[in-house]
Amino acid sequence: MRRLRHRVPWPAWTPLGVAGVLAGTLLAAPAPARAAATAAGAVLDPAHTSVSWQSPVYAKGTGGGPEKCPDAATDPDGTVCHRFDLTVSVPDGYWDDNPEGGVPLSIGWERPADDFDLYVYDDRGKQVASGAGTADPEATVIPRASGTYHVLVVPYAVHDNSFTGTAYLPATTDAGDLTSFTGGAGSYTIGAGRLTARADFLKGGQLRLQADPSGSLSDPAGTAIVRRRPELQRHTSSFDAGDYYGIRSPEAVLRVYKKPLRFGLYRPDNRTRIWQEDKPLRWSTGGMRQSLTRGADEQFFGGGEQNGSFSHRGRTMYVANSFDWNEGGYNNSQPFYLSSAGYGVFRNTFAPGVYTFGAPVTTGQQERRLDAYYFLGDAKQVIGKYTALVGRPFMPPVYGLEPGDSDCYLHNANRGERHTLDALKIADGYAEHRMPLGWMLVNDGYGCGYEHLEQTVKGLQDRHAQLGLWTEDGIDKLADQVKAGQRVAKLDVAWVGNGYKFALDACDAAKRGIEDNSDARGFVWLPVSWAGAQRCGVLWSGDQKLSWDYIRWQIPTYAGATMSGIAYNTGDVGSIYRHDARMYARDLQWKAFLPAIMTMDGWATDLTTGKPADQQPWRDGEPYTSINRKYLQLKERLLPYMYTLSAQAARTGVGAVRPLWLEYPDDPDTLGAQAKYEFLSGPDFLVAPVYEDTDTRDGIYLPKGTWTDYWTGRTYQGPTTVNGYHAPLDTLPLFVREGAIVPMWPEGTTSWQTRDRHELDWDLYPAARGTSHYTLYEDDGVTRDFTEGAAATQRVSMRGDARGTTVTAGASRGDYAGKADARTYRFTVHGGTAPARVLLDGRPLPHSAWSYDAGTRVTTVRTPSLPLDRGFTLRLAGPERNRTGTAAGS
Repeated sequence: MRRLRHRVPWPAWTPLGVAGVLAGTLLAAPAPARAAATAAGAVLDPAHTSVSWQSPVYAKGTGGGPEKCPDAATDPDGTVCHRFDLTVSVPDGYWDDNPEGGVPLSIGWERPADDFDLYVYDDRGKQVASGAGTADPEATVIPRASGTYHVLVVPYAVHDNSFTGTAYLPATTDAGDLTSFTGGAGSYTIGAGRLTARADFLKGGQLRLQADPSGSLSDPAGTAIVRRRPELQRHTSSFDAGDYYGIRSPEAVLRVYKKPLRFGLYRPDNRTRIWQEDKPLRWSTGGMRQSLTRGADEQFFGGGEQNGSFSHRGRTMYVANSFDWNEGGYNNSQPFYLSSAGYGVFRNTFAPGVYTFGAPVTTGQQERRLDAYYFLGDAKQVIGKYTALVGRPFMPPVYGLEPGDSDCYLHNANRGERHTLDALKIADGYAEHRMPLGWMLVNDGYGCGYEHLEQTVKGLQDRHAQLGLWTEDGIDKLADQVKAGQRVAKLDVAWVGNGYKFALDACDAAKRGIEDNSDARGFVWLPVSWAGAQRCGVLWSGDQKLSWDYIRWQIPTYAGATMSGIAYNTGDVGSIYRHDARMYARDLQWKAFLPAIMTMDGWATDLTTGKPADQQPWRDGEPYTSINRKYLQLKERLLPYMYTLSAQAARTGVGAVRPLWLEYPDDPDTLGAQAKYEFLSGPDFLVAPVYEDTDTRDGIYLPKGTWTDYWTGRTYQGPTTVNGYHAPLDTLPLFVREGAIVPMWPEGTTSWQTRDRHELDWDLYPAARGTSHYTLYEDDGVTRDFTEGAAATQRVSMRGDARGTTVTAGASRGDYAGKADARTYRFTVHGGTAPARVLLDGRPLPHSAWSYDAGTRVTTVRTPSLPLDRGFTLRLAGPERNRTGTAAGS
């Protein structure tokens, strides 16, 4: 189980987890005027810009949250929990364009092993901020603070310890006029009084801009996020344009304005704006922001996982450590955004940030420095350059793309006395119900543990599944567990904690721990991360409760995460805490088109009966079992398609689950309210989940081109909006792009290990005219031999014309362990009339080898076994035409 020990959700608009940043900035900032603090409280105003206070000594902790604290009248001396009132009195507009956006508040103590938690309430009793993690100090920000706030500190796990509280009003300073400009060969140093800045042009259309009012440039993140910095683009030159200095590279011109110092990035013509600062850099006691002019139609994406959204124009986006698992949360956020103006920017920092995409666009981190990498290009190019810097998405094992099952199988208080080997009975259930299962976490619960590890490993492997283990407190046992057969590792917030570097290091270490102790690929799951986590883990959006809203807001969440190079982002099928058979089926059917999914069992209660309800996909009986089987088997059949997308993501940074805008950036309707709740799985499948208790789906937006209903064969000409789509419980609205070439495993496949390696199916959607191409990627699926070139590709082309459809399959190039020498092919070709003949390499196939279904307009062709080292051509020929253009004999 992954439930936090006592978390209270933070409001979505509160930047959190600033402990490490505040600890540094408080020491570095000039000493402000202090307010006199009493046991009851203090005032912050322009005359008293800082306050600190000391708590009593607490002999022991509460072991809980605010609910463990007596009211103030019962605990007047704060002997159980500490209370402090903070009144903030600032002029109107004080927080406008303030990099920190509110009052930073922190508590620190002497023994890091202890744990105090921090909660802030306004005068109406509403919680407005919180620092309730495992960090020392705990810290948060009271956003746009004005009025009186009640600070409650809970000694969660304390042993004769006290804390010191600190709060301050951040003062602001703007960069002044340019005072120096020097440099060349790709690197330029700029001065504006005490502010020092440096612009480094990097190869591949990238720019790194740093600025620091201390006069020296630092790099606190070091190599933790950016493992290897790009080389300088030395082919640059500078010129004086009067109002500004210009620095010209092959890809762009950077303008350095003189009075006051501002920056602007332009295309090589020095006329077309990419981005332009409308005001100089502004810094505060513990933050710095950049302010940019917003384009008339400029759109913004990124920020990592932003629950409930993928497009951010007109919104404020928080980049921080949030344990709000619901809509508006951002626990897997990243300090990166992408603009439709042709650029993206990554802040090289572990400091939280607040990005407001209004007019102007203001982006800031809670540290007194700027360290920004800018990438030029279209959206896919920017994602590629960003992930090349922080780490490409990892290549998962093939079983990682099969469904996973997660539960505590040892002494589960929610489900009675059990043992680890009982997990094998659940694995048998998947087999009995003909449902795929790739892996199982057998100890997913606090204090759960495990027993009979080697027997469990063997039992799961005999059932074609891999063992996964969850950790609540570290990975010190990982090496031995991997040697015993563990192949999946899942991390928890309880030890990832509030430190972003800690979270990223844990992800890297867990992946490395699997790979250093086996020949397997590291396969790691984690719920809290930072920029770079795509290189090592699957991110999931946390512990939620099932509702129709739960299904709705996850759709743009996972599509939007792709815009930050996160290729594997998901949520529990049916959530963790509640169960309903209809909602579960609806949730599973669309998540079958995500690369990675799992059920979280052992913690849910049925919404109707209130009784415990496990989440395996057969538990609800018919018709639900058959519906769930249908989509799980379809997911399994599509693994060659999804696995190829994984290989592409590892090469390009672009994951499988995509907002429509990524493939159709010139179509403004892809940003509309309707398109928000659908997505593309790869370029070919458009998925429009049903997220209401209805059998009708309205507002399905189809972009330009011809789209085929996957179930009925009906075609639609886009752009168009489909209303009244009939979607009974067993039907996911699913459409396929014209020109799609989709590889599939044979019908009935339930495991990558037991599939028929000597057959491959191709699902084809030819255009009436035109040619499309597809390159299949294959390797052994489990080892890291692919990194040494042990892989194969097969290119398939499809051409349609007035006389029929031609499919050309090339030879499979490359080799890997277990590769077959030959295989049969089953082609399903959609659309058109019945062919007169079907030819393989120019020779007619017998009628027994092919058929035509007039109802679905699908031609099915099965070839004999063909060697993989040679290509072939399949031709579906229409009736012969005479000189008048009509079919002969008509």
